[in-house]
Amino acid sequence: MNKLYDNFRNAIIQIATPWGSGTGFYLYEYDLIITNWHVAEGTKEIVISGNNFPKSISHLLYSDPLFDLAFIEAPAGINTSKIDLGNSDKINEGDKIIAIGHPYGLKFTATQGIISKAKRNLDGKDYIQIDAAINPGNSGGPLIDIDQKIIGINTLGIADGDNLGFAVPVNSLLQALKDYAPYKGKFALRCPSCSNITTREEVKNYYCPSCGDKIPKEELDGKKYIPTSTGEKVEEIITKLNYDVRIARVGYNFWEIEEGSAIIRISYNEESNYVMAYAVLCQLPKQNIGHIYEYMLKENNYIKGLSFSVMQQDIILSMMHIYEEDLHIDSGIQLFKSLFRKADDYDDILIDMGAIPLNNED
Repeated sequence: MNKLYDNFRNAIIQIATPWGSGTGFYLYEYDLIITNWHVAEGTKEIVISGNNFPKSISHLLYSDPLFDLAFIEAPAGINTSKIDLGNSDKINEGDKIIAIGHPYGLKFTATQGIISKAKRNLDGKDYIQIDAAINPGNSGGPLIDIDQKIIGINTLGIADGDNLGFAVPVNSLLQALKDYAPYKGKFALRCPSCSNITTREEVKNYYCPSCGDKIPKEELDGKKYIPTSTGEKVEEIITKLNYDVRIARVGYNFWEIEEGSAIIRISYNEESNYVMAYAVLCQLPKQNIGHIYEYMLKENNYIKGLSFSVMQQDIILSMMHIYEEDLHIDSGIQLFKSLFRKADDYDDILIDMGAIPLNNED
């Protein structure tokens, strides 16, 4: 597993749009980030982050609803080892596989399993069926064989399906890469009706130049992000605190901000009508944790509007929940500023006490 991590850690990309998040992977020989079409669907600007580059805004280069594939522009100077593509025509039932991704926002998670069905047809499309679970956030990540060659792109799981997942065969990706090659560097899309590749410039009045069928407007122009009124307040607060709200968005009514080595997550729950925010600071060590717990319990008596807690091994600093009608711009700025500042300060203090930094490779 250590060799797997070494080979893939810089190639696995975390992807976020205003509507959700997923996984991608960088192909050196094509200088493209690969993901699922449904991960990038309806957006032209995509937030990407990797092991060796910070969160940044990139652009969609290729949209393929037929194969459920999308290509994203890679950041300049990305440093990663070359990962190889396999041949999905040569896979067999029972072959061991590993699915890599960022499920539920957790970075670099590898799940082992086997191929249950080498070719499973769903709605007229061929998939590889696997017994490794594909969870939210896994979509777009690589499915690899025991030789660490990519044989598929993880694409969907079945709710309550008892570890039932599906992947787009890598040969479909190879075909899409071949079809896109003449348009390299430009935005192109595969027509959902005739499967021909076209560009924004070739499409007139949203009709495909090859077959004449209507191409969805969102495929060409992207969807417009319209936040809720409370979400709009949150985004105004984030902007006034000098953060790029486009980079902060990781889903509808979800935002994520990095402050120092701490990660602050903000959400608005439309059912409860509360805005919630917390910072993931660092992780508890496996031993000698008593003095860290004692410190956090004492601090909970003094810090106003904030409190420490532990979720599994993660040390969390949470802000009090704010009811939507009580969220005002000026007071919200002060509350969020306090969380951001304290998160960065406490993170350093706890690490000095022996806590483990996030994404520590050991």
